[in-house]
Amino acid sequence: MADGSTTPDRIILEGMQFYGFHGVNAEERALGQPYLVDLSVELDLSRAAVSDRLEDTVNYTHLYRAVRDVVEGDPRNLLESTAQSIADRVLSEFPVKAVQVRLKKPKPPIRGSAIDYAAVEIYRVRD
Repeated sequence: MADGSTTPDRIILEGMQFYGFHGVNAEERALGQPYLVDLSVELDLSRAAVSDRLEDTVNYTHLYRAVRDVVEGDPRNLLESTAQSIADRVLSEFPVKAVQVRLKKPKPPIRGSAIDYAAVEIYRVRD
């Protein structure tokens, strides 16, 4: 955002796919299901834009792995707490100002429903 723009610089990873064992129902925890994650982090990208050096930005692979470790890690009951855990991990491990997480559970087990996915989206700012 060094150019005076009011829109923050962002790195975006969209459509990450993982398999996890989250949910309230015993069946969800036993069988697991796919999860889709969209992640956006806010940080100043001006130095990397000029230097063209990986060291001057956040490595996308490291972001991906942090998200993967949460989604494929310890089971949680709710999408909300899983999304919060992703945000907490990103804010603790990377020099970002803010993080937005959209976590989708395709075809959630809602009796009698025809839903593509259930999702939560959270936005957290570094303290």
